[in-house]
Amino acid sequence: MTDASFEDFANNSSGFRQSNPPPSGWRSVKLREVSSCTLGGTPPTGIPKYWGGSIPWMASGDVNLRRVYDVPGRITEAGLAISNATLTSPPAVAVGLAGQGKTRGTVALTLCALSTNQSIALLRGDESSLLTGYLFHNLDRRYEELRARSSGGGRGGLSKEILESIPIDLPPSGEQRLITQIIDTLDTAIRQTEAIIEKLKQVKQGLLHDLLTCGIDENGELRPPQSEAPHLYKPSRLGWIPKEWDVSGLQSRASPERSVIRTGPFGSTLKGEHWRQVGRPVITIGSLGDRKFIEGELLYISEEKARSLADFEVHIGDIVFSRVADVGRSVVVGAAEVGWIMSSNFMRISIDLMKARPEYVQLVLSSDHRLRRQTRAHVNSGGRDVANSAILLGLLLGWPLSDEQDEVLRRVASLNIEVDEEVRRFEKLNSVKIGLMDDLLTGRVRVTPLLKD
Repeated sequence: MTDASFEDFANNSSGFRQSNPPPSGWRSVKLREVSSCTLGGTPPTGIPKYWGGSIPWMASGDVNLRRVYDVPGRITEAGLAISNATLTSPPAVAVGLAGQGKTRGTVALTLCALSTNQSIALLRGDESSLLTGYLFHNLDRRYEELRARSSGGGRGGLSKEILESIPIDLPPSGEQRLITQIIDTLDTAIRQTEAIIEKLKQVKQGLLHDLLTCGIDENGELRPPQSEAPHLYKPSRLGWIPKEWDVSGLQSRASPERSVIRTGPFGSTLKGEHWRQVGRPVITIGSLGDRKFIEGELLYISEEKARSLADFEVHIGDIVFSRVADVGRSVVVGAAEVGWIMSSNFMRISIDLMKARPEYVQLVLSSDHRLRRQTRAHVNSGGRDVANSAILLGLLLGWPLSDEQDEVLRRVASLNIEVDEEVRRFEKLNSVKIGLMDDLLTGRVRVTPLLKD
């Protein structure tokens, strides 16, 4: 199928015949009729002669690889012989059988010969009636159904008997092949977009390291590292920093109107009876996203209750800083969030806008590994991480001049735009894939016209 015809199909399926129930020409069978199912096994642990050989051995977590070209586990010929593991040729569909997490019911397409442990089954279509690639997409779409079929309810597992009894509606082989090709094309685009996002994130991490240790000179150029240009740096309590920078704590950039740090100890007084469907938003740990708040995770209280908590309102430019869980996650408050209430899980950092850029402070607090080490060295309390005002006020930061802070933020923002564009593309592709899988794998939309091209 050409790229043009694929795009037409994805964007304008209305020209294809719809059907519900499945169209004529399809047949309903059980998986045992059109596939083989192989269970795995584990050689006795602690016996070296069974492990570290040349035979790939797939563990349960490897199903999350989605497309398996290799696995880290290895067993020997002796290990294969002593266990129930079976070396299976590709392609096959690996199905996670057990576990309370997401692994149970997750499927992966194996593209190399391998064996598995006893918590994975390998399904192979007989190819004359069921293409293994089609089976992979079919079962991938039916994740929740597979989990629901597990014996023993939520704590149970899948078995060979359960898998073999699963019904599947099969189109003719030509139609299976084209459906598989369409979904594979989308999968390829999704994987490529994921790779781009990961690469951009790595580039961003490298850029942040350079910007937060070397900074940008008066000519708008990234300073070379201290080892290459020692004359541009000076020693400090943080180590070598650019000569133009100074080192001090957050208090040196505090807002004159408010305390630099404000915690929210009221949180325990807010109970279920205080929550409303609408009202004043309360910032929760779950609402801290990447550089922004996630509105779907906010809670709400009445305006009357909010007025009694005015000391814990956030103002434009405030940094809402997580003091529990993943300590250090933070978001800068924008105009739309002014007046929201922070819960007891946060500290509010109020910066004098004439002395520093809040976005720069947030960037340093969330990105500088030296600061994260300083914070985490003091946060452990009874087995969980908790930060407090004394810890934050004791942190030392390197402060460029405001113009340099602005340039750092501009460059980071430019890279963030690239990341966000790719994330939106990734989300759109996933949405298209879900829609096409629902249409194609149920027969609501036929690819039969494309087979005539």
